[in-house]
Amino acid sequence: MATKNAVAVKPLADRVVVRALEETEQMRGGLYIPDTAKEKPQQGEIIAVGPGKFDDKGNRVPMDVKVGDKVLYGKYSGTEVTLDNEQYLILREADVLAIVG
Repeated sequence: MATKNAVAVKPLADRVVVRALEETEQMRGGLYIPDTAKEKPQQGEIIAVGPGKFDDKGNRVPMDVKVGDKVLYGKYSGTEVTLDNEQYLILREADVLAIVG
């Protein structure tokens, strides 16, 4: 398991810990969007990666993502957790849709 910023969590199997990246745009069409009306972010940075899951033959399948990758994930994917007063999302590697640039 690799971590960034010393997050005290070790994901199991094919799970990853993601810190959501905030939207930089607060004005849309000239209107201010309050925090309560904003959509959940769907882009984040991977903070910790599990060792990978096992296949049918008992071999560990390595993870395709690594710590520091910026990724896109499904809007309702994963489980939100708060660690050290920071919000994180724990999700399966299969819920990661793409690695961004």
